[in-house]
Amino acid sequence: MGMKTLAIVDYGMGNLRSVSQAVQHVAKGLDWQVVVSSDPRQVDAADRLVLPGQGAMPDCMRELAASGLRDAVLAAVDAGKPLFGVCVGMQMLLDHSDEGPTAGLGLIPGVVRRFSLHDRRQPDGSRYKVPHMGWNNVRQIAHDGSVHPMWNGIADESAFYFVHSFYADPSNPRNIAGQTEYGVAFASAITHATIFATQFHPEKSASAGLRLYSNFLAWKP
Repeated sequence: MGMKTLAIVDYGMGNLRSVSQAVQHVAKGLDWQVVVSSDPRQVDAADRLVLPGQGAMPDCMRELAASGLRDAVLAAVDAGKPLFGVCVGMQMLLDHSDEGPTAGLGLIPGVVRRFSLHDRRQPDGSRYKVPHMGWNNVRQIAHDGSVHPMWNGIADESAFYFVHSFYADPSNPRNIAGQTEYGVAFASAITHATIFATQFHPEKSASAGLRLYSNFLAWKP
């Protein structure tokens, strides 16, 4: 059937090197070509996309539009191609972010909120710090009796690496695939149709993160 292409969308704001290395690692020996691309035509032609994001949401949305890649991403999703959003790349999928404030891509109904934890303390008595930074557990959320197939081979409550001050709040609870506690319970993984996205960084999350990228290559939504 020939090689399939996974494009990591390069609009100048993602953690491209580590994402690319992680995806190339799990794709080794498989019929996948992994490219990092800032060319809307190449992104449009790809079979699957990874949308990374790092920094401020207003900057990410501005650069995505200015690069011409916004329309390519929307067209890919409209065509039913699987997309994996990472960190701010997850937040960009929702309708709106309080950071800025900024309009998102509107692919998953919901808003992005800032942590408000100034009066909250952790179980050990220390204050919650924002940004939320470091390892934390993700509880896999089941719908209709089963968790999302992207969790295949990953133990529930596995730890992943987070760096963020804002979190996704989907309008429909059925779009929540994973949840994490940090002063509040927030959606750390969301999904809709051919989209799966995580607030944490799989590429910084050791074997569990690599397994997520591997599952993405095999996922048949």
